[in-house]
Amino acid sequence: MRIPLQITFHNIPPSDAVETKIRSLVDKLENFYNRITSCRVVVDAPHRHHRNGKLYQVRIDITLPTGEIVVKRDPPERQSHEDIYVAIRDAFDAAKRQLQDHISMLRQETKTHKEQPHGRIATLFRDEGYGFIDTSDGSEVYFHRNSLFNGDFEQLQVGDEVRFAEEEGDKGLQASTVRLIGKHHLQG
Repeated sequence: MRIPLQITFHNIPPSDAVETKIRSLVDKLENFYNRITSCRVVVDAPHRHHRNGKLYQVRIDITLPTGEIVVKRDPPERQSHEDIYVAIRDAFDAAKRQLQDHISMLRQETKTHKEQPHGRIATLFRDEGYGFIDTSDGSEVYFHRNSLFNGDFEQLQVGDEVRFAEEEGDKGLQASTVRLIGKHHLQG
């Protein structure tokens, strides 16, 4: 970290044990992602009167070269945050999840679903159990009756619209899965 870790205790006396725990958790975050610029942790025991004692709040501000992560863990309805170490653990777990999400976005690892190609049934050879699909880019793709996913091969008609997954076969492109779709599913 370029800027040293800052730990602040609010409404509670400083604790060497708590500070040591926070430092070890920050070290784990730095080992996970070594580009953290600064980190500030505030441990607070707000002046709220609860029947079962004080509930701790933990706020973590992490600065990165590409943004900032802020975690504010208010006491939950359950009383587990009466234990300062549980409150700290929960806050750092949330910080690590946000850091993982941030890294994934940076690496563009967010999952995108590529739309399957579509086309129209061009030719059917019912007796042989196969046919060809004309694709939107003008090519022709072979498919077998066993490739049809949600329909009856005998009910297919030339001109029916389909989506398909293609793969390289022995004689060129072929559809491994063919799904019959309605006209309202296609756009453009």
